[in-house]
Amino acid sequence: MKLFASLLIAAALVAPVVSAHANEPAKVAKPDLAKGEASFTAVCAACHGADGNSGAPVNPKLAQQHPEYIVKQLQEFKSGKRANAVMSGMAATLSEDDMKNIAAWVGSKKAKTGFAKDKELVTLGERIYRGGIADRQIAACAGCHTPNGAGIPSQYPRLSGQHAEYTAAQLTAFRDGVRKNSVQMAQVAAKLNDREIKAVADYMAGLR
Repeated sequence: MKLFASLLIAAALVAPVVSAHANEPAKVAKPDLAKGEASFTAVCAACHGADGNSGAPVNPKLAQQHPEYIVKQLQEFKSGKRANAVMSGMAATLSEDDMKNIAAWVGSKKAKTGFAKDKELVTLGERIYRGGIADRQIAACAGCHTPNGAGIPSQYPRLSGQHAEYTAAQLTAFRDGVRKNSVQMAQVAAKLNDREIKAVADYMAGLR
């Protein structure tokens, strides 16, 4: 009986300690920037630039993009939710940690500013970005991506300074059902014509 009582007391003393540890939130490892830079250089730099500032208009600038957004896109390229033969192949080689490391590193790089090129369309682009088109229930881009195009971390991507050609291609892909990983963007783009897409994409390229 004494042995049984001793075991009960020991269990009572240990149980709260185990319980307390069980309720502690799991520690999330911080991204490794050195590994992120190495992976980016090996896998991404050829298309997106050594510091994430792509020089090719067909490839997006990734510098200063919200890391959460980059991770989400890489996950969806890998799963096939966002279809792109080149990016799906690249993402397939990356682990979750690789994605987080890359996103944190390139997101820490400063984005180079861009500029609008089409003077004839810039006024239309500004009107759509800042005010939308009320009579067609087209929401203002600034409502989600902020007035200066900085976006909102974990929710909406940075758009300021992005290549107009890339932005226009993505809006067209959303509109035409080619890009399917954002219902919200598909609904907005569905209401835009080619001229409006070109105008708003060009305007966003000059935001800073």
